[in-house]
Amino acid sequence: MSRRPATFSAALASSWAILLGFGILMLGDGLQGTLLAIRADLEGFSATLTGLVMSTFYLGFLLGSLLTPRITIKVGHIRVFAAFAALSSAAILVHALVVSVPVWMAMRLLSGFCFAGLYIVAESWLNDRATNETRGKLLSMYMVVTYIGVGAGQLLLNLASPLEFPLFILTSILISVAVVPLLLSAGSPPTFHDSVRISLIELFRLSPLGLVSMFAVGLVTATFFALGPVYAQRIGLSFRDISYFMTAAVVGTVILQGPIGALSDRYDRRTVLTFVTILTALSAVACIPAEQHSTMALFFAVALFGGLAFPLYSICIAYTNDHLEPNQMIAASGALVMVGGIGAITGPLLFAVIMDVYGYQSLFWSIAGIHGLTGLFAILRMFSRAPVPLARQGQSTATAVHPSGSAIESVQQYASEEFEAEAEQYKD
Repeated sequence: MSRRPATFSAALASSWAILLGFGILMLGDGLQGTLLAIRADLEGFSATLTGLVMSTFYLGFLLGSLLTPRITIKVGHIRVFAAFAALSSAAILVHALVVSVPVWMAMRLLSGFCFAGLYIVAESWLNDRATNETRGKLLSMYMVVTYIGVGAGQLLLNLASPLEFPLFILTSILISVAVVPLLLSAGSPPTFHDSVRISLIELFRLSPLGLVSMFAVGLVTATFFALGPVYAQRIGLSFRDISYFMTAAVVGTVILQGPIGALSDRYDRRTVLTFVTILTALSAVACIPAEQHSTMALFFAVALFGGLAFPLYSICIAYTNDHLEPNQMIAASGALVMVGGIGAITGPLLFAVIMDVYGYQSLFWSIAGIHGLTGLFAILRMFSRAPVPLARQGQSTATAVHPSGSAIESVQQYASEEFEAEAEQYKD
């Protein structure tokens, strides 16, 4: 086992190259999602077809999180990382070469699978550099890098037309370049750890609100990033303003993530989750008249929406953990990520069909409806169960919309009881 830096500054100094590489990777990830959604709309794809194409990324991501550890055990972390980076770099170029729904679905599935592997390897290395005392700060720094990368990636849309090759080539270059600092800095490969398994039924019994809220968060988050650019294009925004529209949601998240997390640590977390969920529904509704008022008003409204909606991911995990024993938390995180992943697969397709039937404004009405129903369920739970005492609440760690390495690692353990046996079989 590698020696871990004892202080946060030392851990950060030993991890800066990993964070740099991951930030570059997020630039490519942020650009490609918006680019493909806009290009699909420009090519005449219906909202339903666009949602179908975009949702396959999350299906691939879930499959990749389940299968990557088995591949990693056999061939090693470095080979897996290099292979997945090469495949995902090539996949984005195929979109520009062949404009076809089946081909794009296949490439999005491949991209999702590969990005799950890239996250697992990179974030596991980062997690391996931390101790219990430095892990929270280091993962919070990773969250900041993630959001900055995804937000800045939206702005790269201004460099060329989505109808031309340069943006696809730029995305491929970013993914390829991201490999360099990660591979050159990574030391000894990290290991996976065992935990007590927990079923979805048992988890629902322990924390029904946590499970339902996580499904809603996955549903809404994936839908916004998949169909938000389509919505922005259909209301007449320019490519430049579409990039600002998507960036505004990320900027709002960076601003409000910390304060919302602090509130959930200081007060009854269920109450905070309920109010934030209801405010998210109201902010989604506010985006509709804001769009009709002015572009700047829309940017402020969507920034408020993103700032409220995306931090719910961290609160859901923290709230659920409040109802668990310590040895259940890793497996429970895995179950939550899987539930959120199912929501992410379902959301873009479901909301795309609604957009085709009822028009583009139905996107934010539907999002508001999901959060409104979640808020109503949360209120009902408040009348049926006493809150967790503040003294028993764990601390909330800011977590990016994409699952952290430790959470993805727990998905792998949750999904396979044979993991330990295979690990022993292929251990060096």
